[in-house]
Amino acid sequence: MGKVITFLKLLPKVHQLLLCFLVLVTIIALLLPSSDSDTSQGSHSKLSGTLDLGNGASSNSSAQGDNSERLKTPLAFRKPTPPESPLQLKANETSNTTTEPDADADAQAPANRHIKQFEVERGDTLASLFNRAGLSSRDVYEITLLPKAKKNLLKIMPGDEIIIVKDDAGDLLEVNYHINPISTLIIERSDKGYSEHISDKKVESRNKFASATISSNFWNAAVNADLTPNQIMQLATIFGWDIDFALDIREGDNFSIIFEEEYADGEFLRNGNILAAEFSNQGDRYTAVRYTDGNYYSEDGRSMRKAFLRSPVDFKYVSSSFNPRRLHPVTGQVRAHRGVDYVAAVGTPIKAAGKGRVIKSAYNQYNGNYVFIKHNDTYTTKYLHLKKRKVKQGATVKQGQIIGTLGSTGRVTGAHLHYEFIVNGTHRNPRTVKLPKSLPIANAEKANFLALSKQIMTKLQQNKQIQLASSQ
Repeated sequence: MGKVITFLKLLPKVHQLLLCFLVLVTIIALLLPSSDSDTSQGSHSKLSGTLDLGNGASSNSSAQGDNSERLKTPLAFRKPTPPESPLQLKANETSNTTTEPDADADAQAPANRHIKQFEVERGDTLASLFNRAGLSSRDVYEITLLPKAKKNLLKIMPGDEIIIVKDDAGDLLEVNYHINPISTLIIERSDKGYSEHISDKKVESRNKFASATISSNFWNAAVNADLTPNQIMQLATIFGWDIDFALDIREGDNFSIIFEEEYADGEFLRNGNILAAEFSNQGDRYTAVRYTDGNYYSEDGRSMRKAFLRSPVDFKYVSSSFNPRRLHPVTGQVRAHRGVDYVAAVGTPIKAAGKGRVIKSAYNQYNGNYVFIKHNDTYTTKYLHLKKRKVKQGATVKQGQIIGTLGSTGRVTGAHLHYEFIVNGTHRNPRTVKLPKSLPIANAEKANFLALSKQIMTKLQQNKQIQLASSQ
């Protein structure tokens, strides 16, 4: 080494510098392959690393151990590792995306339905109710474009109920509105917008029997038989051509009926029509059967609707009956009372007793406001002391049509209707006169009606026997 140094000192200065430069370059050249090999080894280990789909961290540890061993081997003597095959790359991608289907399934899961019921309050509109429900004016606008929704929801009344259904985000999914106990309007939102339809409950009719014997009055007996006020009035109307329910009812009279009850999805809705009825009054038996045309006939097929009403007003009592030798309450003289005075509240409607033509509608100091109706060449009826007249002379009226209201005009002592019934020019007692018989059911329908009548009247008699047996 000393000789090398002595040799260097003997060289010219320029040669010494050149030799030092060469030595320096050689040292750098020897050092650079080592750094490159480290870099090459790191990148090569990334490309040629073994993929383990199941071992996790243990595979990584083993790979790191292999790499550290490979770093000790010179680059020239290392065995190259082939790159990953397409199958391995595909397996790697599959492994990295195994959780994605679960995320998609969660996204497609149905939203929760949050249901809340709102009652329409006084002064509410659809917009104010939707605002209370947390919905927008846009929802109101789009819903009211639907014809059924516009017809029903813009007429909501206090006490009505509307059901609002939302999703988790608070967006409207569905609106339910009960139009009536049977029908419900349903509005639904989808990707295509709003749609509507009406859902109807299934209505079922059931027959029910009721019967009672009169001890004090007809009304109380009917109430005790669990009939509603509407059913009581319906029964009185059916037999009103034959029985005067204010004057003819006696203790011991009895009645039996079969009527409909309507149920929707098993829940009671309302009472329906009376299908058959029997009424015993002062020993006389009257029957009524409802036919498919909606009219009532006796069990043998004669119409219950007579040519004339027995009384043309719903009255409280009779203040003066038909009497040819009555003492007049105002003049004090004996003067025939050729009609019946019915007392009721002022303004009570007066009905035409039968179909006919108004031959007089006027006022005078004795009769007050009065109306005369000619029904045919045989029958004429007169109505006196009306508060108001609602028909004009020459008009044609139907049976039951309102022709005026009860009052106290003319020479009277109190409000009442004076009613006269004239047959062939002779005054007859309206309460006892024999009225013309009604027409029978059409011949084409008679066989069908008689079959129906026999069936339902037999059922009514059976129910009467069952009730009688159970009460003993």
